[in-house]
Amino acid sequence: MSFDFDVIVIGGGHAGIEAAYASSRLGCRTLMLAVNLDTIGAMPCNPAVGGPGKSQLVKEIDALGGLMGIAADSTYLQMRMLNSSRGPAVQSLRAQSDKGEYSLFMKRFMESLPNVALRQGMVKSFLTDGVRVSGVELAFGERFSAKAVVLTAGTFLEGTIWIGRDTQPAGRAGEFPAIGLSACLKSLGFKMGRLKTGTPPRLDGRTIDYSQLPQVQGDEPHEFFSYLDNRPKREQLPCHQTRTCERTHEAIRNNLQESPMYSGLIHGVGPRYCPSIEDKVVRFADKESHSLFLEPEGKSTYEVYLQGCSTSLPVSVQNLIVRSLPGLEEAVIVRPAYAVEYDYLPATQFTSSLMSRDMEGFFAGGQILGTSGYEEAAAQGLVAGVNAAAYALGLSPFHLSRSSSYMGTLIDDLVTKELGEPYRMMTSRSEYRLLLRQDNADMRLTPLGREFGLVDDKRWARFQSKQAEIEAEMERLKQTRIHPCPEWEAALSECSERIKNSLTLEELLRRPRVPYALVEKLCPRTGGGAFPWVLELETDIKYAGYIERQKAQVAQSEKFDNVRLPGDMNFLDLENLSKEAREKLQRIRPETLGQAARIGGVSPADVSVLLVLLSARRRAGKDRDESGADAGGTN
Repeated sequence: MSFDFDVIVIGGGHAGIEAAYASSRLGCRTLMLAVNLDTIGAMPCNPAVGGPGKSQLVKEIDALGGLMGIAADSTYLQMRMLNSSRGPAVQSLRAQSDKGEYSLFMKRFMESLPNVALRQGMVKSFLTDGVRVSGVELAFGERFSAKAVVLTAGTFLEGTIWIGRDTQPAGRAGEFPAIGLSACLKSLGFKMGRLKTGTPPRLDGRTIDYSQLPQVQGDEPHEFFSYLDNRPKREQLPCHQTRTCERTHEAIRNNLQESPMYSGLIHGVGPRYCPSIEDKVVRFADKESHSLFLEPEGKSTYEVYLQGCSTSLPVSVQNLIVRSLPGLEEAVIVRPAYAVEYDYLPATQFTSSLMSRDMEGFFAGGQILGTSGYEEAAAQGLVAGVNAAAYALGLSPFHLSRSSSYMGTLIDDLVTKELGEPYRMMTSRSEYRLLLRQDNADMRLTPLGREFGLVDDKRWARFQSKQAEIEAEMERLKQTRIHPCPEWEAALSECSERIKNSLTLEELLRRPRVPYALVEKLCPRTGGGAFPWVLELETDIKYAGYIERQKAQVAQSEKFDNVRLPGDMNFLDLENLSKEAREKLQRIRPETLGQAARIGGVSPADVSVLLVLLSARRRAGKDRDESGADAGGTN
């Protein structure tokens, strides 16, 4: 049997969901294939969304009409703003999610889409037509043809889970791995690598003594990920904190030889920024303790996630570790921790549209490209899904630059840097993080999403309303002047400020110690009502000088990003480049001079040589055109 679609998405995780949804919004007939339809949108590791660098991705997904932010807002157990005492560039929202409700929300939503078909099945191979993909074949013989295919297989390619020295094939605990697909990809010319990730044990919450553990409460009132209205207000649950002690560290040190990582049984590289508990004890031997968090997994379950305690040690050792922790002396492990090792595709084989450089119509996104985290996966899935649909419809690719978004930064890093470990987004990854704050994601990206057909009328109307409110208030602050008087003197004394001469409210608000709340109190807006976009307004005013400076940096860097490199350029023949630069440029094949400059091993001198060579190539092409010879021109 065979079935025809525009786009096929392989995988029902966070990347697959955003890819299929984005494809459907562009009007493509879309098929989502999953090994198990009951685990669409599953949270196999931390039941949470957001955090530093990650909340910026979620806000950007939402600004482009994606689903993750809406799902997180609809199923949260706790909302908390991290880094709230620091600058706006690093403030990051985090939601503790009800993992069961989150997955159910995603499954119901995907089932409601009229042009998305869900099918349970395991892909055995890809169908090809020369140098382009034309569909997939399932393990039991079904064939599905398509103009584009998006692979979002997560940790399932030749997945193997480890607990101590015991191992079994699995994409994650309790689920079959994808066997044979790696061999198919290799036969098509793709290079594969091996990575590793892990997850902590889940505990029976009824066996935890919370009385001796400090609580971590959510914010009241709290923020949301999506700027759409009518978001549900839910009762928040507390998390709790505990810490490792010398007994914990002793149990780990005494059993390191049982860890598959330390005994050499696992060859995949693990995430640097999410280390296992044994890694923490070994790498940070000077630390007397490490902080761990007890996070509820849902309202309908008593399972508790022990955040910060990923491990692949044997279950007997896991019990020693857990019961050495304050408050967990009698705790029972419901699901043991494990490590999972899996195949991945180094992303340097893909363009910034996340399409293969050598196989037309073949896209990929998520952990399959070497990232870790739900948010990174969802961001890639959206971009891969949009571009798969654009390819199927014959449209130009959808592109996000580093200066426009964290999503653009993420993808640029993936396709230009040879990563040796799972990539995790952090605010420090972006050189433009003051411009790319979570509070202005919609102002940066929603117009672009609307132009490409990703943003519906409801979201666009909401965006225009917000934009109008901010512009009107900004204009009021610029036009309203105040003068020294006792009322202002008394109010400003509270923040150690004073005014000597007449000035506008905008000029007053530029002062670091003067909050918008004070200005609004003494000079309220007409019509009353709270102004909902305070952070964005205040940041644009107080940081105006820094923002303009970053915009100038963007303009400078975009000069290189706008210089396209010819697709047929043989870098190995460019003898004026260093040998390392030639080899890396030929292997990675950057699309622009800006991308070339960001490749490790390509020096500023190499970039200058490339610029000279491109100028000479353009001049030669122009001369030939003007002389009537070689009328086709050159790149």
